[in-house]
Amino acid sequence: MRDEEKDQRVPPGWPRLALGALSGLLAAFASLAVAELVAAAVRPQSSPVVAVGGASIDATPAAVKDWAIRHFGTNDKLVLQLGILVVLAVLALVLGALAVWSRRVGAAGVLLFGALGAAAAVSRPDSTNIADALPSVVGAVVGALLLYALVGRLTAVRRPVAPTSDSATGETGDGLSAPTGWDRRGFVLAAASAAAASAAVGAVGRSLNASRGQDAVASRKKVVLPSPGSPAQPVPKRAGLRIAGISPFVTPNSDFYRVDTALVVPKVDATTWRLRIHGKGVRRPGVYSFDDLLRRELIERDITLTCVSNEVGGPYVGNARWVGVRLAALLAECGVKPPSRGGAADQLVSRSVDGMTIGSPVEDVMDGRDAMLALGMNGEPLPFDHGFPVRMVVPGLYGFVSACKWIKDIELTTFDSYDPYWVKRGWARKAPIKTASRIDTPKPFARPKAGTVMIAGVAWAQHRGIDKVEVRIDDGPWQEADLAAEDARDTWRQWSLPWQATKGGHTLTVRATDRTGAVQTDKRTRTIPDGASGWHSVVVAVD
Repeated sequence: MRDEEKDQRVPPGWPRLALGALSGLLAAFASLAVAELVAAAVRPQSSPVVAVGGASIDATPAAVKDWAIRHFGTNDKLVLQLGILVVLAVLALVLGALAVWSRRVGAAGVLLFGALGAAAAVSRPDSTNIADALPSVVGAVVGALLLYALVGRLTAVRRPVAPTSDSATGETGDGLSAPTGWDRRGFVLAAASAAAASAAVGAVGRSLNASRGQDAVASRKKVVLPSPGSPAQPVPKRAGLRIAGISPFVTPNSDFYRVDTALVVPKVDATTWRLRIHGKGVRRPGVYSFDDLLRRELIERDITLTCVSNEVGGPYVGNARWVGVRLAALLAECGVKPPSRGGAADQLVSRSVDGMTIGSPVEDVMDGRDAMLALGMNGEPLPFDHGFPVRMVVPGLYGFVSACKWIKDIELTTFDSYDPYWVKRGWARKAPIKTASRIDTPKPFARPKAGTVMIAGVAWAQHRGIDKVEVRIDDGPWQEADLAAEDARDTWRQWSLPWQATKGGHTLTVRATDRTGAVQTDKRTRTIPDGASGWHSVVVAVD
């Protein structure tokens, strides 16, 4: 900083530091707003908050991700984005206060964070163009210039006066008074204008980003799912029990759990979507459009999905009716054989439009189970949250090794030669769903009245089926529950047990037995690396 600039600067005090911090906050606001607008011209995923958020997710240890899902559920992404904004706000306050001493250093700090955002954007697995760096770069330049200008309003000013001369010495004055203070009016006007302009620019950017998905929305509205050539059997009347508090047999789309790493839900235009099948042992590589799949024979099946992050008794399990194309038949047309028949590949790697990679055992996908490329869910085209236009569904496997949403590529390879996203982060390569059960009612810490209390819930062992469910009251004997009718071995099964409840505190515990005779283990394990295990218990107080 030049000496004369130092001389003219009002000595910093707490009020001036506070105004500098406010300048930093306004500069950050402007930076993010402009970046949002530029991202509308590039792509929503290039926004610095989204890019940095995605990079943060990738760098987060698996145990921390699991903790976030457990505590925040499907709001984990919102919490992450809010956390990023809070951190940025704190850093902006610090840079603004620092700029009171040196505007150049403060502005340079803003540019540095812009460079970090740009680096995060171009390093994302779905980034294919250096243009992804533009939102962060342009936003940072605007933010740095604004900070420099606002803090400049906090410097001392000299008011012009008539030149004077000293008759005794002959010296002439410079016509400027001593520093009289800072430009309050100019600062307030500049800060208010910056805030208003940033809010307007941000609103326009968000609106344009939302409109970018209109083609995808329009393409989904035009989809008419043909009648499946292999329809699902009607759900037995007694498959769904009429008990208050129990999970419905079919989970509505709006209530179906969503666990993925996408901060911005991809909106893919079905008319331009393509799926490529290639890789090891693929004798006839293929590229398929959405219409190509619609013209094939479709199957319709009831299948329960479970997330590997589901804790014992957790909510990340749901049952839906899916419509899609047999994946095994599609692979067979491309010349793929399972390892048991001499196939060269034992791993199928599916890739999403957002860069996610998921590895599935080829043997499981082609062993006769109803593995599919799903196009519909509960009687409608897939919702965007659940993978429109196409996703994978493989009964019996946890989602992180089977349920690729927004799929665009299938590569046949081997487990030895490639580790997909979750395996690189400590999760298992293969993960069949464990036999599990859950008490839905009464809820933990409920206070039912003494007398007959209905204990009820669901149990699942996809691709094996549930044979028996037992309930234990406190340390008493196991009592066999009544099972609802079975729809299919790939769906969960409801159960119930009337209990003559006595006053006092009680612990209710449930366990299931699958069709192979395997009893659900009481050994508690974490979700990492291949799913949680243990018996679900609830504590109630009977009045």
